[in-house]
Amino acid sequence: MRTRHLVALTLATAASLAAVPAASPAAAATPANPSAADARCPQLSKKLKWHGDNRARLQRVIDERGSCSRPHLGHGGQKRPVAAFDWDNTITKNDVTDATIAWSLRHDKILRPRSWKSTSKWMTEEAHRALTRACGTEVPVGEPLPTSKNKACADEIFEVREDGRTMSGAAAFAGKWDHRHTVPQYAWVPQIFAGHTVPELESYAAKARKEALAAPVGATQTVGTHKIPGYVRYYDQQRDLIRTLKKAGFDVYIVSAGSEPVTEVWSKSVGIDRAHTVAIRSVLDREGRITTWNQGCGGVPVNKGEAIPYIDGKRCWINQEIYGVKGKAAWRQQDRAHRIALGGGDADTDVTFVGDATGAHLVLNRNKAEIMCRAYDDADGRWVVNPMFIEPLPRMSGRYPCSTAAYNEHGGDKGPVRRADGSVVPDQRDSVY
Repeated sequence: MRTRHLVALTLATAASLAAVPAASPAAAATPANPSAADARCPQLSKKLKWHGDNRARLQRVIDERGSCSRPHLGHGGQKRPVAAFDWDNTITKNDVTDATIAWSLRHDKILRPRSWKSTSKWMTEEAHRALTRACGTEVPVGEPLPTSKNKACADEIFEVREDGRTMSGAAAFAGKWDHRHTVPQYAWVPQIFAGHTVPELESYAAKARKEALAAPVGATQTVGTHKIPGYVRYYDQQRDLIRTLKKAGFDVYIVSAGSEPVTEVWSKSVGIDRAHTVAIRSVLDREGRITTWNQGCGGVPVNKGEAIPYIDGKRCWINQEIYGVKGKAAWRQQDRAHRIALGGGDADTDVTFVGDATGAHLVLNRNKAEIMCRAYDDADGRWVVNPMFIEPLPRMSGRYPCSTAAYNEHGGDKGPVRRADGSVVPDQRDSVY
């Protein structure tokens, strides 16, 4: 059984220490052998297209922080710099969690819970009734629901996961939660796979992966009556970036708000192992089956979804799992030696950890307000904005409401995006598309 998960609701702790000291290329000694310099200064492929001078800007960080400037990186006490990336729509085009859920619904892999209400601490009575009505009670508890034939059941499950609402439009979740630490419909994804073992969920993800990679770009699929993307692709540019970073001596991590077994199935194909993949970690029961409980972060113990890798939660999990920061301090930005060198994301869920990077903040433009406000404001001159590499979005009309309603407040409201000095970021126009 994997030590990454808990057994009998006991929290397993694991952390690997890494630091991000900066270095200047000028500080590196000139090698006598030019081929040795080439070997320790790996380059991003010039055959792959990046927007503007983005390749050069990323290459500069790789050279400054990696083996090109620090030939003894990883030896003699020199800590490796860290790069961290979101997964869905950052490393791949389209969402691998949605692909796995869709495959599971089309192949009757969701088990009937004893009560839908018990699957989430925030689930409303309206959602409980809608799911019970649509999915029925004829199937014994713990047995597969016939979602491949029962479109109403598949629809309700997917709608709750996708929009946090029932098919009738009622709120599926209610109550109090920190909106920068979690979102119930994200936390609900591993919870709906309760009763399965990790290898079972991995097998579903692997089959969904095979299907999604085989489908042509632009393909769609239908789940219930939901029409969603039917394909997933790895971005060649991101594969190359990860490969180059690793050659240059970086420790590269994936930090995702998806289910960890699902993310791991995909991340290993870009050379990221389980130890370097961080996502929502389910607690396992004594038989090794997934429960509706999750591991915690930043002083939050075993929980029902209060502290997942989501917005500030991604910072928490990076601080805790990579840098060994314990307790409430994991929610706070650390000193430069305990922050990532390069961060990459595509959405507001990534804005905090990407902003923590000391070398470059890579953002794929999906028109998400808070992260695009930070990126276009470019307060430290290190934000690198790129259109999506496949089917990029057109230019967003108007301006991002940075000065009034782009920041996701802890209580759920929207507010102004502020710089570190407290000043308000002015509204921004979309300029990289």
